Amino acid sequence: MIQLPALIVVAFFVLILLFNMIKILREYERGVIFRLGRLIGAKGPGLIILIPMIDKMVRVDLRVLTFDVPSQDVITKDNVSVKVNAVLYFQVVDSNKAIVSVANYFEATSQIAQTTLRSVLGQVELDDLLANREKINRELQRIIDEHTEPWGIKVSVVEVKNVDLPPEMIRAIARQAEAERERRSKVIHAEGEFQAAQKLTDAARVMTQAPNAIQLRFLQTLVEVSAEKNSTVIFPVPIDLLESVKNFMDKKAGQ
Repeated sequence: MIQLPALIVVAFFVLILLFNMIKILREYERGVIFRLGRLIGAKGPGLIILIPMIDKMVRVDLRVLTFDVPSQDVITKDNVSVKVNAVLYFQVVDSNKAIVSVANYFEATSQIAQTTLRSVLGQVELDDLLANREKINRELQRIIDEHTEPWGIKVSVVEVKNVDLPPEMIRAIARQAEAERERRSKVIHAEGEFQAAQKLTDAARVMTQAPNAIQLRFLQTLVEVSAEKNSTVIFPVPIDLLESVKNFMDKKAGQ
């Protein structure tokens, strides 16, 4: 009869054999199978049975992964030194390529993201970096995705997060913004003066067609001034009298 210690040893080896044969993959996982070093393909999800000592499986996560690109020292096209960081969203779309084509797809993607960030931002000016963020994000996503496509990696989103400017550049931007606001206020004031002048011209044109309108406007002005409590004294003088005086002075000058 087989002794109890022998049974325990056999049971132990059977458990080890089953542990190496049976693998369970989650819905978001795939198993890349190598048989005697040769690629068999990706399997899963669910129950996977391997040949012990012959098959080897590498798990691959198909979920979207997030990588926070560290701050990079970038010199823009107009020679401004800034620190820029970004966030990268990518996922494995081809498990076989992700394992066979590159040694570490996560590390490779992170390195190409950092390199591309410095390269692309070095070709744009500071104003474009601050104002056209969406355009730069699309360009970064396109370039990084082209590099990672042979590895079975799909880059879905690249977003520039923070742009740290030197203190002297922040002060210069503040002065520029203040000058821009002052310019706009002067333009608005000039436009108001122009519109007021146009209205006065139109009013004068209407009054020349009806001379009595000038006298009525004059009397209305007197009413408005007298309604206020002040010490202003106004002597109304007819316009015709002034014209008569002017004509008399012209005749005297002619003699």
